[in-house]
Amino acid sequence: MSSESAGLDLAFMALADPVRRSIIARLSRGPATVNELAEPFEISKQAVSKHIQVLEQAQLVTRTRDAQRRPVHLNPARLEALTAWIDQYRLVREEQFRSLDAVLESSAGQAAPKAKDRP
Repeated sequence: MSSESAGLDLAFMALADPVRRSIIARLSRGPATVNELAEPFEISKQAVSKHIQVLEQAQLVTRTRDAQRRPVHLNPARLEALTAWIDQYRLVREEQFRSLDAVLESSAGQAAPKAKDRP
């Protein structure tokens, strides 16, 4: 398995959890501390820290030190890489649907009776 494939697996497994997706959504508005990230959840700060560790391992978030604070930041480059991976398959499917639409449109045009052919 390639390192890119392993990285994708880690990222998608990390995003499979609703708490971690909520953390990502919150971080999309800006950096936050563990305490700030834990506020909306009815789980311990320690549990939130473990979720953050999973997101860090998947390279979806990073932590920095700001005096006494250790804010968590979203890694937009990693999210962009996931989006690019998804987009390559989306674009292929869209082209297939466009081709199917063209075939159906062509078939419908040939099958439709003309106004002068109707009784």
